[in-house]
Amino acid sequence: MKFCVIANPEKYSVQDPLNRVVEWCSHHRKTLFAVEHLKHYLPKVTAGKFVTLTDDEKSAIEQSDVIVAIGGDGTMLHTAHLVKEKGIPVLGINTGKLGFMANIQPERIEEALDSVIKNNYFIDRRFMLKAKTSENNVYYALNEFLFSKKDSSSMITLEVDYDGQLINHYWADGLIVSSPTGSTAYNLSAGGPIVQPHTSVMVVTPINPHTLTTRPLVLTSDKILTVKGSETSEKILFSYDGIILPHNSELDVEITQSEFSVNLIQLPDQNYFETLRTKLMWGLDKRKM
Repeated sequence: MKFCVIANPEKYSVQDPLNRVVEWCSHHRKTLFAVEHLKHYLPKVTAGKFVTLTDDEKSAIEQSDVIVAIGGDGTMLHTAHLVKEKGIPVLGINTGKLGFMANIQPERIEEALDSVIKNNYFIDRRFMLKAKTSENNVYYALNEFLFSKKDSSSMITLEVDYDGQLINHYWADGLIVSSPTGSTAYNLSAGGPIVQPHTSVMVVTPINPHTLTTRPLVLTSDKILTVKGSETSEKILFSYDGIILPHNSELDVEITQSEFSVNLIQLPDQNYFETLRTKLMWGLDKRKM
């Protein structure tokens, strides 16, 4: 079994977790692929004959059976876009903050890697959303597509249709179209619902709508959701998973469930509701701490 490590040492404190992954691979005589630039930050990456350095992440991933992503959910999103067409399972080691996707804590690194080589784990399959623009550009999002105002204090107006039927003309600061995975990201901050990951739905959540009775919607993801901008393209930002996209024509985007998904490795004692309780501190009474 061959491993690949994806990490962002400039953003996260990944030195110790990464060194432990390197040492585990050396001890178990497992090949570990890593990108060349990591050695400038972490000298131990080059230690041992079981570590192979590559010029880029794509090359490292293509030669691997399992991806070890070390960081926060931003690192997991980055990794998801790298592996979406390959189906390679991803083990997320959380060195960020909440870490809904990267939910293996650093103290469990060796235990998690042991479970992987023993096939003592299960796959948590997370589907992605797909957006097609009027310019025939296609983009994919594991968390969400975001339509927001740009360089203005004024609200934007968005026309949203679903399966050929008008839902609403939203007058708001923006609109989030979220997958179940992204329901605990920006969608949650904007007042949207938490959705169980394997549910084939998408969530439409307005950001600070002018009409207070305008509420989030949960829609099946097998039909097309169309978002059109009434303003010129210069007034609306369109992004996927935090990456802003250029658009030169009038905004017109079709969103539906993608054919791609990301396979997250979960340990036997983990489940989604345990993650919610831990990350969101459900049931925690600070008075008893």
